[in-house]
Amino acid sequence: MAEPTAPRSPLESPLSRRTVLKGVVGVAGLASVPALIAACGGTAASPTPAPTQAPGASQPAVSKPPASVAPGTVKVGDYHTDTQNEKDGMTLVNQAFSLKTGITVKDNVIKHSDFQDHITLYLGGTPDDAFTWFSGYRMRFFAAQGLATPIDDVWAKLDANYTAGFKGSATGDDGKIYLVPTDYYPWAVFYRKSVFAAKGYTIPATWADLKTLCAKMKTDGLIPFAFADVEGWPAMGTFDILNLRQNGYDFHVNLMAGKEKWTDAKVTDVFNKWKEILPFHQEAATGRKWVDAAASLIQKKAGMYLLGLFVSDAFTNKDDLADLDFFPYPAFGNAFDAEKSLDAPIDGYMISAKSPSLQANLDNAKAYLEFWGQPSTQDLFFTKVVGVLPAAKGVDTSKFSPLQNKAVQIVGDAQKITQFLDRDTRPDFAGKDGMQNFLLSFLGDPNQDLAALQGKIQQFWDQLPPT
Repeated sequence: MAEPTAPRSPLESPLSRRTVLKGVVGVAGLASVPALIAACGGTAASPTPAPTQAPGASQPAVSKPPASVAPGTVKVGDYHTDTQNEKDGMTLVNQAFSLKTGITVKDNVIKHSDFQDHITLYLGGTPDDAFTWFSGYRMRFFAAQGLATPIDDVWAKLDANYTAGFKGSATGDDGKIYLVPTDYYPWAVFYRKSVFAAKGYTIPATWADLKTLCAKMKTDGLIPFAFADVEGWPAMGTFDILNLRQNGYDFHVNLMAGKEKWTDAKVTDVFNKWKEILPFHQEAATGRKWVDAAASLIQKKAGMYLLGLFVSDAFTNKDDLADLDFFPYPAFGNAFDAEKSLDAPIDGYMISAKSPSLQANLDNAKAYLEFWGQPSTQDLFFTKVVGVLPAAKGVDTSKFSPLQNKAVQIVGDAQKITQFLDRDTRPDFAGKDGMQNFLLSFLGDPNQDLAALQGKIQQFWDQLPPT
């Protein structure tokens, strides 16, 4: 079987990753797939409401679309459904785009987890013109399959707005550009400052410190770690950080690329580490959504939560949000401590290759992506969405919250960056029949025969078709 291209660090460039990151912060029948996905939890495609100026929002100062772009429509596959903030942010941007260009956005809002689970069928069937997606391996995979349209002409207008690292994250294996990055966010351990202060807890610096803190929280009647995995992907973040801390960046990305074996004893070590900490996690995780686990943290029933910065969007009360803080996952006291590795996924927009309306709407879709690549557009979106960091240079960082500024700092301090398990490997391995299922199996019975579980994972990988 052909070996997949090894995933790269999302901000990899000829410069050091730390330098680049500091630059970043300086600144079914296939035809029925869209309907099927919508039926799974999304809404039917609907046009953006009549464009109006959002209260208190300035109109993004972007260049007008090319003369060839006539008023019309652009169809967008949109997975911003997890919080109301995301939905409100999309409404602001789509209204501003329509007001600026005269182009109507037909926003096909699809539940995030459903969109992610059905993305391969979606892109191979009758997708929308433009769609929200991830950078890195998952972007390159679909580009290599001919399911995405290159946008080098769009990028030529946006190049000054992005660092070399972000450009690398948007580039396919053929050297062409396929994505306009809009945001990124680190994964870390979130907690409430008032809870730590009231209980006298200190930030754990080591694995031993973390286990001691978890035991104390349990004695104090708290759930040490809020936890949820009904969507299948949240547990991947735990696997990622444990593997990065235990075995280092190189082993992790090579494992994701199939260059290391899942039967390796190093993977066994990761599952055993997880077994040490799993009793301190919220029970019945496989039946809980991440927003419901976040509620445990908001209500001070849980002491910590390992998740992405987007968890802050669940903190709708301003006082609760001001009380939220985080720390990087503790070090393991080995040679990989200096890497300070973490997941920091990058999201953005792409243009499909098989949309039935793309021939008529291609210029409009490109105008939409160009609009998203402007700092002023990202500023507008992030007036609502506080749980991620805008990707473009020139955004108004003076409006960043202390939480966002701290997120910028820890991403800048990291020497190694990964995208996330379901983005750093091929989609048919990461999905419901693959790693989602295997991790759910582990969570359901952590004392099972690990060698047998790891053998099943490797067997699943080995039977995948060549890419």
